[in-house]
Amino acid sequence: MDFDQLIKRINELSRKSKTEGLTPSEKEEQTELRNQYRALVVGNLSSQLEGIKIKHPDGTITDVKKKQ
Repeated sequence: MDFDQLIKRINELSRKSKTEGLTPSEKEEQTELRNQYRALVVGNLSSQLEGIKIKHPDGTITDVKKKQ
């Protein structure tokens, strides 16, 4: 499922939960879709952060490293 379809389905389930409620299987689907969305956002952010370089006042440049 691509990003746009994922968001569309999450929004559909959200609207339905506010109006008529969700079945247990729809609640499960909603949770899974939200987890997929979070994973995509975190992965995208991580990719962006890996490309960042820090320039120090002395002129040296270092890569941003993953915190241990």
